[in-house]
Amino acid sequence: MSDPPLHPRFLVPRLLEALADTPVVLLHGPRQCGKTTLARQIGDTAGYAYLNFDDDVQRASAQADPVGFVADLPGKVILDEVQRVPELFTSIKAAVDRDRQPGRFILTGSANVLLVSRLADSLAGRMEILRLHPLAQAELAGRPSGFLPALFGAGLKPGAGRRLGQDLAERVAAGGYPVALARAKPRRRAAWYRDYADSLVQRDVRDISRISTLDALPRLLTLAAGQTARLLNVADLAAPFQLSRPTIRDYITLLERLFLLEELPPWHNNRLSRLIKTPKLHLGDTGLACALLGVDAGALWQDRALFGQLLETFICQELRRQAGWQEQPVLFHHFRDKDGAEVDVVLEQGGRIAGIEIKAAATVTAADFRGLRKLKDAAGNRFTAGVLLYDGESPAPFGDGLAAVPLSLLWEMG
Repeated sequence: MSDPPLHPRFLVPRLLEALADTPVVLLHGPRQCGKTTLARQIGDTAGYAYLNFDDDVQRASAQADPVGFVADLPGKVILDEVQRVPELFTSIKAAVDRDRQPGRFILTGSANVLLVSRLADSLAGRMEILRLHPLAQAELAGRPSGFLPALFGAGLKPGAGRRLGQDLAERVAAGGYPVALARAKPRRRAAWYRDYADSLVQRDVRDISRISTLDALPRLLTLAAGQTARLLNVADLAAPFQLSRPTIRDYITLLERLFLLEELPPWHNNRLSRLIKTPKLHLGDTGLACALLGVDAGALWQDRALFGQLLETFICQELRRQAGWQEQPVLFHHFRDKDGAEVDVVLEQGGRIAGIEIKAAATVTAADFRGLRKLKDAAGNRFTAGVLLYDGESPAPFGDGLAAVPLSLLWEMG
């Protein structure tokens, strides 16, 4: 079988920058999102050796004698799936403390090793952490988008977009995993996503948790897919199981550690007292969500309520993916008050605030900006832009700092 086609990864400049001045660089993200491919592309040109701890022999060797294993490593090395051998972390720290040469170690991890305290503690101050997501639409298009810089910088310039129509549902259903996208038929992509979810539970969950009732996790992930882009409701997620709410909450955290789920925290402000304090739940990728829910692009296009939910997650994840290669960190929140005003995604960069509202329709009215206006008033002079992304062709201003912008420009803006 041929390898999936290589798409540009716009995290490369950040990765090279980190390797130039930091002894250890951790590239983490979900399995099959392209971490190994990216690490080896960089490493093969710079003389890095490569070891993969999915290999039983390598893993057993490292576990048996972590000190000796690290001492025998070449000068520059990629250690793939390092979360599978936490015994190495202290030895890597000792090696770095003896020789702080930049770029010695490229680590990759498919579980959020920031939550594996031994790694975070051992390598504090010695390691830079970069998150690799599945492919962004901008990467699939082959060019970086200017959307986020415009949002926080000089402003969104007028420019023609294009209506996506049913193509938008096809993008949502396809998701962003390179191996899935290499499959020509949607049915085959969906089969890959289902197998992917099952194999993660069988392999990686066992590595990072002692959970005994593994059969509950795939069902919980499917339920979460149906609740994506909604406020997190642990009681609803626990209802089908004979498990306590605290146990279900622990399972959700576990799925987050594997990058399958993400919580979007609420934005808060001292000027507003009637805010909802509950996080929103988002699946990590809409291709996986559609496969778990058993819907293809055609069914999604017909079910407008579900399409609206999954489109919100799709846009939220596209923004996260693009934020990953910005020079300044971007923080993500949502906004909702007890009067029902809401903003789907609130972004913060360097103290500046921007809001994104998402609409699947091709028409926009002034009423659609209710939440963005409230956010603007609350943020005051920190507010840079409020954008309603819609499936239309033309940007349109809706008052000072507010605009309707075609969805396509999110990844096609120059």
